[in-house]
Amino acid sequence: MTTRIDRDELAARIAADIPEGSYVNLGIGAPTLVANFLPSDQEIILHTENGLLGMGEAPAREAVDPDLINAGKQPVTALPGAAYFHHADSFAMMRGGHLDVCVLGAFQVSARGDLANWSTGAPGAIPAVGGAMDLAIGAKQVFVMTDLLTKQGESKLVAACTYPLTGVACVTRVYTDHAVFDVTERGFRVRELFGDNTREGLEALTGLTLEES
Repeated sequence: MTTRIDRDELAARIAADIPEGSYVNLGIGAPTLVANFLPSDQEIILHTENGLLGMGEAPAREAVDPDLINAGKQPVTALPGAAYFHHADSFAMMRGGHLDVCVLGAFQVSARGDLANWSTGAPGAIPAVGGAMDLAIGAKQVFVMTDLLTKQGESKLVAACTYPLTGVACVTRVYTDHAVFDVTERGFRVRELFGDNTREGLEALTGLTLEES
């Protein structure tokens, strides 16, 4: 039986890898949890594509400002010195290579770092690409936060993506509930194992040959 860490633990693990002084975008869904674990003694500036630079963690329920939300329409806080701007300016930051890190979810990540995270391509699936394509190509580093397996037990790490692509060869590192993987020229390399997971066990789960760290 493998050991899995929960979403908060995984968000904290990602937060620990973001260097001080970074400009960071957190994608819709689980990646937004990373904001709650960034070190309070470091300056890490969060960007949200709907036009805010200097986003803080989620507010307490009694402190929610209905006019202050992130791209996923979740209530957020604004840190001292935060700036608001037009949507077009926000996308110019994303496309212009001004973000150091973005954290995105995924349906699939391929061994060469291709990302599929906006549609499964299934009939009736609702496409929801948002700004993911711009972030995947524009950010200097792309971190993926995801479960290793789908609810059906299929690996989200694959030799080649079968879902529509968000970006090609863009993923730097994949953080899963089982382990952390770097994307290298030779495929996935195990960076860190959680709990009682082993490289051999992960190879059995994913069907991939994994490099040792």
